[in-house]
Amino acid sequence: MIRRVNGRSLWLMACAAFALAVAIPAAAQSTGMVRGVVLDAQGQPVDGAKINIDMTGGTNRHFDTKSNKKGEFVQIGLPPGQYAVTAEKDKQTSNTANLNVRIAAPAEARLVMGAGGPSKEVAAKAAELKKVFEEGVAASRAGNHDDAIAKFQAAAAINEKCFDCYYNIGFSYSQKKDYDKAEEAYKKATELKPDYAEAYNGLANIYNAQRKFDQAAAASQKAMEAGGAAAGAAGGGNADAMFNQGVILWNAGKIADAKKQFEAAVAANPSHAEAHFQLGMALVNEGNLPKAADEFETYLKLAPNGPNATQAKALVAQLKK
Repeated sequence: MIRRVNGRSLWLMACAAFALAVAIPAAAQSTGMVRGVVLDAQGQPVDGAKINIDMTGGTNRHFDTKSNKKGEFVQIGLPPGQYAVTAEKDKQTSNTANLNVRIAAPAEARLVMGAGGPSKEVAAKAAELKKVFEEGVAASRAGNHDDAIAKFQAAAAINEKCFDCYYNIGFSYSQKKDYDKAEEAYKKATELKPDYAEAYNGLANIYNAQRKFDQAAAASQKAMEAGGAAAGAAGGGNADAMFNQGVILWNAGKIADAKKQFEAAVAANPSHAEAHFQLGMALVNEGNLPKAADEFETYLKLAPNGPNATQAKALVAQLKK
């Protein structure tokens, strides 16, 4: 005897299959942070100094904050990029800290009031490094990854300890799907900076792309360990690393474990849109349709024009019937 499957059952089965097959973005949008300390010439903390944080590279974005009694300061919510950070108080200014602000790991600044500037030779070298590095960033953003690699390699030749140079070399090689060279560059970045969460995430992404799921999970775990304290200080937890860990587990077919990571990412950062979307997909997969609809609606509120907005709208329309 042949048993008929009603339309609702067929639709639920299709939803589950769709959930397993959906493409998952590599990372979510987020912001970075700068923290540091302001000292006087004797090494004592400076209270109430105004901290100027200016985005460089042709983007006129300015942020400012104040140092506390310990001379410490923190500024969160910064778009990733290059920044010049200075302090001023009582008509005195500090040295300039040129920082590269990234997602997940804070950029550190040590500002000394009245400090003399660098020598002409050092200043010229720093200016050349900054120029070449920014040319690499521009090439990378334009999708010219061969040019970007050449620029970042030139920058690394100027400063052999430039871990950001090697990270960006790894990123460009990963975009070219040259995973062996990407792995080599990312590992060099972690050698120079052992707590470089972004580089570990880069390794996790290329291992995931090659279906080396055990290595991907190990690299993602290191990213969470390296970036957890810094991201926690910014108030968002290490949501990006948790999300990436969930992606890796999902692709490995470990849906229940992936769901736990997406839940953790949402708990750490309730504004993490992609984590809400993927949590919704996990809920569809286990048949919890009302809660899945809630997650898709949250995603649409956070990212109405996001990469998964069309899918989220379609799923909400079906789940709310």
